[in-house]
Amino acid sequence: MISREPTIERLATAQQLLLTPFGLDESHLSKALAEITAHRVDDADLYFQYTRSEGWSLEEGIVKTGSFSIDQGVGVRAVSGEKTAFAYSDDISEASLLDAARTVRSISSAGRTGRVKTVPRKIASSRSLYAGLDPIATLDSTAKVKLLEKVEQLARSRDPRVSQVMAGLASEYDVVLVARADGTLAADVRPLVRLSVTVIAEQNGRREVGSGGGGGRFGLAYFDDEQIAEYVDHAVKSALTNLESRPA
Repeated sequence: MISREPTIERLATAQQLLLTPFGLDESHLSKALAEITAHRVDDADLYFQYTRSEGWSLEEGIVKTGSFSIDQGVGVRAVSGEKTAFAYSDDISEASLLDAARTVRSISSAGRTGRVKTVPRKIASSRSLYAGLDPIATLDSTAKVKLLEKVEQLARSRDPRVSQVMAGLASEYDVVLVARADGTLAADVRPLVRLSVTVIAEQNGRREVGSGGGGGRFGLAYFDDEQIAEYVDHAVKSALTNLESRPA
């Protein structure tokens, strides 16, 4: 298998998700930008985004809720002097793209006719700050439920005063593609995960809440036993501190 530079890899992923399924390619992006720059605008760009999200929550030992969603769309921006115009469509198609392009170019007070020179294609350089992976796929559904169950069991084992534990696991896969009027193409693939735990401690009829959690741009493997224990300990400690607190 031939490895590719991360920037090229991310661009290929973005094109596969945001252009190819809708019959679009770079020529359609150039056509839309040319539609805008044919008028007196100083700058213009197209912004495509695809976001897939998943969430799980566990309470009283069972999975109470689960969610999954996909959002996608394209935004078009044109800048003329101090004026900026935006248009957006959740329908990614050539017709919608051109319609949005014609909408934003109206900020130009005067049009101009003639040929528009096609600018050479440039791929924006970038640093690889995180892996371009889909975090939702890094664990199957059974493993995600077991992870939440582990959180609950660990929290209850920390102190007998812990009466209730709620845990949540969220994952997001975000892909963006930007095409600028100067011919620059840029893309990014951004994973995001978060694990949260809320603990209720009870003693002598008094109930107090503590919470912990964290995450980042990783896969779900980030939540190993050590990381889970850190979140749980923080939540339990907070709840017990609140439980033992006294008025100032």
